Amino acid sequence: MSGSTLKAVTVVTAVLAGLLASAYALGHSLVPERHPSTAGATTSAYGPRYADQPPSDGPGTPGADPTPDTVPDTADGDGPYGAHVSTGSARVALTFDDGPDPRWTPQVLALLGQYGVKATFCVVGENAESYPDLVRSIAAEGHTLCNHSWKHDVNLGRRTPETIRADLTRTNDAILAAAPHARIAYYRQPGGVWTPQVMSACAAMGLTPLHWSVDPSDWKTPGPTAIETTVRTQTAPGAIVLMHDAGGDRSGTVAALQRLLPELLGRFELEPLPTGAA
Repeated sequence: MSGSTLKAVTVVTAVLAGLLASAYALGHSLVPERHPSTAGATTSAYGPRYADQPPSDGPGTPGADPTPDTVPDTADGDGPYGAHVSTGSARVALTFDDGPDPRWTPQVLALLGQYGVKATFCVVGENAESYPDLVRSIAAEGHTLCNHSWKHDVNLGRRTPETIRADLTRTNDAILAAAPHARIAYYRQPGGVWTPQVMSACAAMGLTPLHWSVDPSDWKTPGPTAIETTVRTQTAPGAIVLMHDAGGDRSGTVAALQRLLPELLGRFELEPLPTGAA
């Protein structure tokens, strides 16, 4: 190969190498940078709820992860961070989340009244404020009221202690505005996403952290047969059963409840959770 030919090949090779390097750099710049995943808050032992619902735009810095407080000694249950998953006796507690709802809550109350069953209603603050008459009905009929946060913010436990406390206080105030003589002794964390910050707020406010042991995932609307089967087969003495009277189409829950109540009453004593600490 002549010197001129070798020189030409060398020039072409260098040009091609430069073009390839530029193409690689351009392509790499168009690929979004992948950030390391961050650890979320500890979720329910039975799986998080409402994973498909975005968190609310409530007060506090979204995604804030304040330094965890020490879990208070008063959190003495067997669930996440010591939340309660049992009634502490052979009796079974039915609990209903996310209400009150003007369509579904009256139907649930009517069925419970028909069978003489008292239950526990974990109410969302903004719903309590919107439907105070239903909160009054729940209390007047002898059911237990439980704080379930202001807006069902599943990220509430990752916000600042001040934000968590303000959220729970605002919810308590809405419940008491509707039912001034109600005793609010329980708090249920949205999605079951308990954190030390939430547990500390509960301890400071005298609220017992309330979890569950039976979850038919009725919020996914699997149909009344699936809801009924899960509750019927998984409920044992001391169980806390999670169902919903709001947050979506609850016709399946109402239909399942109609079948479940006589069956459960034949096997267990059903009770509202005590209005004092469990």
